[in-house]
Amino acid sequence: MIEAGAAIIDITPTCGLPMSGFAARNQPAEGAHDALTARAVVIGDTAVVVADVIGIDAAISARIRERCVLECDNIVVAALHTHGGPASMTGSLGVATDTAYLERLEDACIAAIDAAAAARRPATITFGLGNDPGIARNRRRPGGPVDASLTLLRICGTDGAMIALVTAYACHPVVLGADNCLWTADYPHFVRQALEETHPGAVALFMTGCAGDANTGHSAHASITLSANPERSYATAERIGLKIAEAALSAPQTPMSPHAVARNDHVVLEFQRRETEAPDVLETSWRQEAVTADPARKSLLGSWAAWARSVAPTVPSPLSARVTVLDWGGLLLVALPGEIFAETALSIRTAIGPGKPAFVIGFADDNPGYIPPAGEFEFGGYEVDEAHRYYGLPMTFAPGSAEALAACAISLSPGR
Repeated sequence: MIEAGAAIIDITPTCGLPMSGFAARNQPAEGAHDALTARAVVIGDTAVVVADVIGIDAAISARIRERCVLECDNIVVAALHTHGGPASMTGSLGVATDTAYLERLEDACIAAIDAAAAARRPATITFGLGNDPGIARNRRRPGGPVDASLTLLRICGTDGAMIALVTAYACHPVVLGADNCLWTADYPHFVRQALEETHPGAVALFMTGCAGDANTGHSAHASITLSANPERSYATAERIGLKIAEAALSAPQTPMSPHAVARNDHVVLEFQRRETEAPDVLETSWRQEAVTADPARKSLLGSWAAWARSVAPTVPSPLSARVTVLDWGGLLLVALPGEIFAETALSIRTAIGPGKPAFVIGFADDNPGYIPPAGEFEFGGYEVDEAHRYYGLPMTFAPGSAEALAACAISLSPGR
């Protein structure tokens, strides 16, 4: 028999703090639609905590793992990647962070892990593979790959009370657009709400899968506007969240063996410059274009010009990226850093083996930006050619980076 526990800590910021996720949005938060949280599930001596922010950088993630009661190698610190949350990564995503809030975020993640560990009690674990809810779309190419996997893990106490429900889906939490000025976990809020209403007293943990090229159907550039879109509303987020929850809950459950093991390693990722013009030339061009641009485009061009002046001339050191695989009774949680594409997740699933249960998530233990598969570079686009500027990087990750992360994850999987 294994022991498991779960906990939730509120991390909703006050009104007036800057919001992160859209270059076009410069208004602070006006209120909260739903509470932002840090949610932790502990199984045996392993844990995952997910915070409702756009990203948690490697330094904060490391401190969280080092300060909590469990062994640091046994913990995954992930971000939900909601675009309706506060600035949470210093020097990234074009919005200044609030030091007091970052301290609160770090402390809350630790408190969630520690509370979940303290609440551990004997439990049984089952999993089910739900049907594709048909929500995610490849936003770069019509008909392009998506990771449609939908697994639901149920953790039930021996007294029959549900402790936690864990699920993941690979779709950007970006139903709401840049016109939204309320704190929100986006559609995952409604997924969690539905799961918890079905099992009162349980903690619902939602993890965002490899959604670097997946959302509900709009392009990344469609978000460079402050105009309201009736399809990007809370009603739409609720409909999507309920559909995902229903698909997950309908999955037949299979018992898992009572063990929990963590394995992790690091991969060194190189960078490569995409821009062919000198930084000063780019800065001049963007400032000139901004003169006649609409307000949202002007804001974007201004941030790019600032990037060209202060960031583009630098040469980054290679990044050491952490990869973790948690083995929960035969179900694997593969945790990768940054914005990972569906192709990478699918390659990991293929290597693990067809029909074997696995969560493959991004935004784990760091969010340094988009890490495209080698085959995506020929298509260019925001995720390949532009997003590194928004993330405060002078260059994008070099081709082969995603494949290196996948190879590491596969090598950490049981039987490899």
